[in-house]
Amino acid sequence: MDEFKYVGSELDLFSAVHNWKSYWSSRIKSFIVGDVLEVGAGIGSNTSYLDQKLSGRWVCLEPDSNLIPLIHENLARVRHRKYEVVCGTLKKVDAERFDTIIYIDVLEHIENDVVELETASKLLRAGGRLLVLSPAHKFLFTPFDAAIGHYRRYNTSTLRSLTPLGLDLERIFYLDSVGMALSFANRLILKQSMPTKEQLRFWDQCVIPISRVTDRFLFGSLGKTIVAIWVNKQNLLLQR
Repeated sequence: MDEFKYVGSELDLFSAVHNWKSYWSSRIKSFIVGDVLEVGAGIGSNTSYLDQKLSGRWVCLEPDSNLIPLIHENLARVRHRKYEVVCGTLKKVDAERFDTIIYIDVLEHIENDVVELETASKLLRAGGRLLVLSPAHKFLFTPFDAAIGHYRRYNTSTLRSLTPLGLDLERIFYLDSVGMALSFANRLILKQSMPTKEQLRFWDQCVIPISRVTDRFLFGSLGKTIVAIWVNKQNLLLQR
């Protein structure tokens, strides 16, 4: 798999933002059931936040072979489940079917996102869900995005336009409204390409707790991260 090498450097940098990971995972993990495919599992740092210890398979799919040992290492301490780690893209699992397919900070790294989601939708069982969490807003795109291999940022319109045939968009909302304001200030004033560990620590420990409150009052209408959840209702209707 030499053609798939992760060009980013944020995996280790963001692995310790526990408040942020706890926050966004709390907003989506109730939708994660059954057999799960985690696309672009990275180093496995998000998996434990999403896994509700329910029955079913959990497949970590990662195209970069260099990251596979790190996934095994980071998930080795988990006792309730034996994770399946697969090196490759969706082609490696195209004969399988899942109840939940997850993209956490992954879709923005994929050049042809339309084909990616269309392919993923075909792997969903009836009633299955496709979840995407990605950085939001084109006007927040910085050299940092480019440096870590982002092709784009999304908003509600662009994610809606990616809705695969046969899937219905069930939820779409933004997270981290306060962080969005800080990112916008950085874009205009500081123009910093890479956050420092100290800045990430401040954001995680001080900003995220405030965003938890303000996001609720704003009903998910603002934020620097966007979440979309699609459900495979078409196949469900066909089975009735």
